[in-house]
Amino acid sequence: MELDRLDRDIIAALVDDARATYADIGHQVGLSASAVKRRVDRLQKSGAITGFSARVAPQALGWTTEAYVELFCQGKTKPSDIAVAVAKFPEVVAAATITGEADALLHIRATDVRHVERVIERIAAEAFVVRTKSSIVLSRLVDTPPGSALTESRNGSHMVGR
Repeated sequence: MELDRLDRDIIAALVDDARATYADIGHQVGLSASAVKRRVDRLQKSGAITGFSARVAPQALGWTTEAYVELFCQGKTKPSDIAVAVAKFPEVVAAATITGEADALLHIRATDVRHVERVIERIAAEAFVVRTKSSIVLSRLVDTPPGSALTESRNGSHMVGR
């Protein structure tokens, strides 16, 4: 899908504050509120905007420990099989297939290290899992909101984010 500068500016405004009114966004990008609404509706319909949500600090929910777990699978385990298996665990907040030796990388959030350990034990018990390799996060150095890395700056001359 092709996004023009106004689409990117609208998305940037929504990433910055998803509760902003169409009038506020219109003022920022130089459009009327109704023009912004039409564009947002089109961006949603095209799948460029997939939804709106609140970002909540995991610590507020008691999820103070996080880990990244490499998953090594037997044979030619399909990514869809991995996805179905790990989706059963609410502690798995993200999962991706990756290059390198491991087949997948899981991002886990939990209440403490023991909780992480129990989750890894349950995941390792899946029939296709050969082994796991985990790393506990000590401190988060960069935490860029989703979407902000893809939005152009207001002057359109460079990318914002990582």
